[in-house]
Amino acid sequence: MNTTRQIVTVAAMNLRSVPQRLAPAFVIVIGIAGVVGVLIAVLSLSRGLAHTLAMTGRPDRAIVVHTDAIAEVASVLTREAVLKVMDAPGVARDPDGKAIASAEMLATVRLPRKNTRALGALTVRGVSQSAFALRPEMRLVEGRLPVSGLNELLAGRAAQARFGNLEVGARIRVNNTEWAVVGAFTSDGDAHEAELLADAEAMLSAYRRTTFNSVTVQLTDASAFTAFNRAVTSDPTLTVTASPESTYYQRHSQAFSRVLAMIANVVGTIMAIGAVFAALNSMYAVVSARTLEIATLRAIGFGASAVVVSVIVEALVLALIGALAGAALAWLFFNGHTVSTVGGAGIPNVIFHLRIGGGLVIVGIVWACLVGLIGGLLPAIRAARVPVATALRAV
Repeated sequence: MNTTRQIVTVAAMNLRSVPQRLAPAFVIVIGIAGVVGVLIAVLSLSRGLAHTLAMTGRPDRAIVVHTDAIAEVASVLTREAVLKVMDAPGVARDPDGKAIASAEMLATVRLPRKNTRALGALTVRGVSQSAFALRPEMRLVEGRLPVSGLNELLAGRAAQARFGNLEVGARIRVNNTEWAVVGAFTSDGDAHEAELLADAEAMLSAYRRTTFNSVTVQLTDASAFTAFNRAVTSDPTLTVTASPESTYYQRHSQAFSRVLAMIANVVGTIMAIGAVFAALNSMYAVVSARTLEIATLRAIGFGASAVVVSVIVEALVLALIGALAGAALAWLFFNGHTVSTVGGAGIPNVIFHLRIGGGLVIVGIVWACLVGLIGGLLPAIRAARVPVATALRAV
């Protein structure tokens, strides 16, 4: 019998006998399921956030912030700077000749979350009257638009789903002044849907400010960004940086994604080390219990390589079962679950959905196979190296 047939025969025999060794098999499966479930759940945070932010930006819109600011929340733009940006070449204009643009101010309000009633941060974005023309993906779905100069708000549907007291007709306090929620909007599930919108002039008055955080402009087309960027960055009276909106959000989503991926890998590695030791102990126990069986196979002509590979195959099969179980649990409990950031890396509070797809499942399976390979390799080598006569005498 050639080596390949020996491996297939011994591996099949090992797998058929797994029900007789349920306890050590369960230890391996449960340990790896925990590793894969946690790894996929944490990585789904990164995927969900990146997807939401990627949907937010468009290449034919540009966002302008102060040169010294890494993002709009840390930026300060004067009215004079905003007007010069809106007058730059490449900016699209409405039939009346006005720039399709929005000078915006950002602030944060703390409201009770629906599930815990604990206070959470929510972004309030003061926008210009042309904000809906600038962002056609924003659609009013309930109530009406805020009146310019009044303390009125629009609530994004994602914000309403996550926070209480945001239904149309409710009143909340923003910087110690009372504001009325007069409408609700959707924006195709992007980051803005997790915000409150208000009139920028009313926001400036409420916060006693005279400067904006950023200005977003509609370009005539994506190719117009080069001329627009050259005009605003070469003007000696302006100290601003411009980015295509899609690039801006992609850059900041990558910063978040790197942090979350690092956390996932660190946590996954720590748990994987524990799973490797559990697999080692279990496979050593399996090999010890099958000493006579392995010695008999060796005595009748089965080679050491067949024994080694068959033990590794058993460990990999159990690891694969654990990976699928962990992925199924992660999908069941986390897929589509709504979470929110607390702000940071230049991005205000963002509400997004966890996304668990085939790519994450494959990552989990690869990790599980590595754990199974390491956990089965040493016991397999030990089983193959025990002399046949010694093993038969020891039983």
